[in-house]
Amino acid sequence: MTEAVKSHLNTLLERYPALIICRADIQKAYEALAACFDNGGKLLVAGNGGSAADAEHIVGELMKGFVKPRRLNREDAEALTAVDGELGPVLAENLQCALPAIAMDGHPALSTAYLNDCEPALCFAQQVNGFGKAGDVFLGISTSGNSKNVLYAAVTARAKGMKTVGLTGAKESKLALLCDVCIRVPETETYKIQELHLPVYHTLCLMVEERFFG
Repeated sequence: MTEAVKSHLNTLLERYPALIICRADIQKAYEALAACFDNGGKLLVAGNGGSAADAEHIVGELMKGFVKPRRLNREDAEALTAVDGELGPVLAENLQCALPAIAMDGHPALSTAYLNDCEPALCFAQQVNGFGKAGDVFLGISTSGNSKNVLYAAVTARAKGMKTVGLTGAKESKLALLCDVCIRVPETETYKIQELHLPVYHTLCLMVEERFFG
């Protein structure tokens, strides 16, 4: 981990001293994400309610520039211009490099079809089964750590050879047992857990952006 990457983690812990106990796990989660993106993998994120909103938030920070502009490299820009002399330059000027990530709370046609036709609690697991491959990362967000649909997805991810990361509250949970690394923020009430989840995943996004676009 470079000093520039580490500085984002240090800033988080200076601003939120309660999260110092999570330092090692945040670092491990970063390392899993960095290895995944380094090898052309993707992140799959799942959560319910406020955690579903967090999943979408994370994808938004990864799929476009967060704090850095992430301009396309010359080769990609020239390829776009070569395809179309009018549209290509607009794309080359405005597209941004992305870290591939998918939030599984979306896809309403797929989700409602599966909920109606199959087993509702397996909706996230079905998407992991379809999108996931060995080397990808599954991030399960659950304040309790025991959300059944997230647990089923984590089991599916492990079976496919994916790295599994959990983001939960302080209590012991089934999700923590299923994950390669689980960041357990030191709160037990749902809204307080969610208040700490946001700076944690913002920091992870900053760290991987620094790693690939710094």
